[in-house]
Amino acid sequence: IYSWTGLFLWCLHGMLGSAMDCKNGGAGNVHCSISVDKLLDRAIHHSELIYIISEESTALFEETFIPKSMHAPQNNWGHCNSKTPPMPTSKSDVQQISDKWLLQSVLILIRFWMDPLKELQSSLDRYDNAPSALLNKTKWISTKLMNLKEGVLVLIKKMLDEGTLDPGNSVSLTSFMVPSDETEYVLRDYSLLTCFKKDAHKIETFLKLLKCRQTDNLSCSLF
Repeated sequence: IYSWTGLFLWCLHGMLGSAMDCKNGGAGNVHCSISVDKLLDRAIHHSELIYIISEESTALFEETFIPKSMHAPQNNWGHCNSKTPPMPTSKSDVQQISDKWLLQSVLILIRFWMDPLKELQSSLDRYDNAPSALLNKTKWISTKLMNLKEGVLVLIKKMLDEGTLDPGNSVSLTSFMVPSDETEYVLRDYSLLTCFKKDAHKIETFLKLLKCRQTDNLSCSLF
């Protein structure tokens, strides 16, 4: 059971939708309950959309600013931070990781990217010719990532009975490159977009694995 105040941000943006079962407790207090199944469905749906828009944003950035010969992965401009949770590399790895590890990894990845995406928006605002579609997409991603974080926190409370988990370390745009001219600013922002796309895929994958485990733990796999 959760108070309406605690879930308001997520509800406001449609994460919970019709899955909420809310009851008036009197004196203006509204309490809502939701199954883990429905929570995961909506979290997965949000993560899928975030990944799709991250792909579109990266492609639009490439089309606008990056010569074809420099498109990832032909050249590795994306020096992605190795401190984020790794993708399991084998079936045995998948079987050994816990639901807690999956939830913790999703939350770490989300928190890891919240500030860099805001900084990216500020950087793109300084471009003379950044397409409005690119600006809108990156702002949309930041908003939806915040909504997803709120939903994951509810999942952690419901599945693990824990209020918080280790948020991990955030990352600055300067972790990718310290630009000395306009070209290097463009390459740094491109690196950030390509690295975020990879981690957005991780978030989606981890949530789908967690969902699978609620019904058939033995057959769940990333491979």
